[in-house]
Amino acid sequence: MKLVISDPSSGKSYQVEVEKDKEALIVGKKIGDQLDGSVVGAAGYVFVLTGGSDGSGFPMRKDVQGSARKKVLVAGPPGFHPKRKGERKRVSVRGNVYSDAIVQVNVKVVKKGDTPLDQLFGGEKKDAS
Repeated sequence: MKLVISDPSSGKSYQVEVEKDKEALIVGKKIGDQLDGSVVGAAGYVFVLTGGSDGSGFPMRKDVQGSARKKVLVAGPPGFHPKRKGERKRVSVRGNVYSDAIVQVNVKVVKKGDTPLDQLFGGEKKDAS
């Protein structure tokens, strides 16, 4: 499971792989719940779960109950971006409960810890040249 951490204060995001034994702390939570940063080695941080997607790329929606993939009629994101005003479409999306089928978990920082995220997860990208 991959955790994508967004930091609203800096505008940066970080990708972190969650260990298999720590995935159980995420499974069963809903979108909007809080997650302790120690799950990924960011002690002192508190994250809020904002969404995710499964292995096939289907996004999670906060307004769909459960963890299964369902076909729902939607008028906007996530899962559908209308081209015309009033356009709706029936699309497959995941529910708002995290399960082991979810491969990407999106979170947002709500409480900062002592160490900056740049130092914890290496925000520097190196050139290929």
